[in-house]
Amino acid sequence: MSTVPSKPRTTDTGSVTAVVLALLAAIFAFQLNASMLSPVLATMEDELGTTAAEIGLSQTAFFASAALFSLFLPRWGDLIGRKRLMMGMLVVSGVGSVVSALAPNVGVLGIGRVIQGVSGPIVPMALIMLRVQVPDRKLYAKLMAVLTAINGGIAGVDALLGGWLAENFGFRSVFWVMAGVCLVAVLAVATRTVESRGDERVPMDWKGVVALVVVLGSLYFAFDEAGALGDANWLLVVGLVVLGAVAFAVFWTIEKRVRHPLVTTVYLKQRRTWALLSTTLLTMTGVFAVMNGLVPNLAQDSEVGASISAAEVAWWTLTPYAIAGLLMGPLSGQLAARMGYKKVLQAGLVLSGLGLGAAGLLASTPTPLVLLSVSIFLGITYAGICNIMLNGLGIVLSPKDNQGYLPGMNSGAFNLGAGLSFALLFGVTTAVTAAGDPVTGYRAGILTGAVLVLLALAVSTLIPRPDDDAALAGDDADDPATTTTTTDDGSDVGVAASGHERSPRG
Repeated sequence: MSTVPSKPRTTDTGSVTAVVLALLAAIFAFQLNASMLSPVLATMEDELGTTAAEIGLSQTAFFASAALFSLFLPRWGDLIGRKRLMMGMLVVSGVGSVVSALAPNVGVLGIGRVIQGVSGPIVPMALIMLRVQVPDRKLYAKLMAVLTAINGGIAGVDALLGGWLAENFGFRSVFWVMAGVCLVAVLAVATRTVESRGDERVPMDWKGVVALVVVLGSLYFAFDEAGALGDANWLLVVGLVVLGAVAFAVFWTIEKRVRHPLVTTVYLKQRRTWALLSTTLLTMTGVFAVMNGLVPNLAQDSEVGASISAAEVAWWTLTPYAIAGLLMGPLSGQLAARMGYKKVLQAGLVLSGLGLGAAGLLASTPTPLVLLSVSIFLGITYAGICNIMLNGLGIVLSPKDNQGYLPGMNSGAFNLGAGLSFALLFGVTTAVTAAGDPVTGYRAGILTGAVLVLLALAVSTLIPRPDDDAALAGDDADDPATTTTTTDDGSDVGVAASGHERSPRG
């Protein structure tokens, strides 16, 4: 990891507040792409004269694009300059918004959404840029939590605004707003952040990038197809999984042979990589489909659920979940600044597992208040704690000579977990319902999520202690020349840091 001085760096771009606001603008630009269209899909279907399936495919195209670009753009930013790359990403995303706004048909809309997906790694890139400009560990932990909390949705306001715009001005107005936010974000990043890059000046490992993109793309679409359950083409699912496995073997071979790999096999073998990615994958798989599928479905179920209408279900489930996560974010940052990222993550995993367990047991009495309580609790424990700490660990565990690879791969693990969550938890729910009754099916799906989160807790014990956690606890806090590295077997050793993160003026 980079050596971090004990005092915040002074820049000629203004205060820390200005830097945070600029990075928030960039995160807003991405988040609107991801969440603002949720209530607009039906309007898009009507105005483009297409089907719900084709509109859904355009959404899948965006999230797949965001996942794939997240794998390698943070590393590219290490090499060519993070500020320059983020501005480029925002410009390209704005162009995608304009293409989508002018789309005459769903095909062009899909192209526009793929272009917008270039903004996928904005959150991890913003966290890396924040770390460069705010090297004080405690202050960084607090501000990191604020930035990451927005990633779960802007307290539902983004979705509400999207619905209002579509109803009054048509779906194209939503994309024009996205384009406008991208423009504001470009100006903010240009004027309020500094350029930074890693110490190395080496070529980008594009061969490794292609192989890794095939790995994630194959698995992503395999899980997406598996999510169709009875209508899924399981031969295609198996074929995609095999393709992903072969592509990973090719990726491993490339990384062993090329002179400047995307990520060395030494890092791939270390616990900071596989333990963190496994924890992220298990956590996301355990929670995502519960809060974005099973709980809303149970709320609307007229036979065994709460019979809440489709128009009102978000107010009882998704909106309270997002608001609770947003409000908890800054507090979890305060806790991380005192206790360390790993301890706070593990506390969040324990509480999330308990919350899912309670939700499963309460599936037989899903009153609106019960569902509201579950949504708020999981919003606090997962969206407000686990999600933020997992993102933060991706930054503070990154090695000094390759700060972009781990946040990028961690972002890929989040996306894979989302796809696998729907395939696995809905598969369990459907199978148990067919053999028993709907209540038992809902309970089985939710409790499966609880088991996965507890498995994530067990795996999290293998995540090495970040250097930031040691410093926050007071270990070597007064020795800025000491940093933590991870040996091949995953253990942590203190070593003298060599060199400093470059931060030329932008």
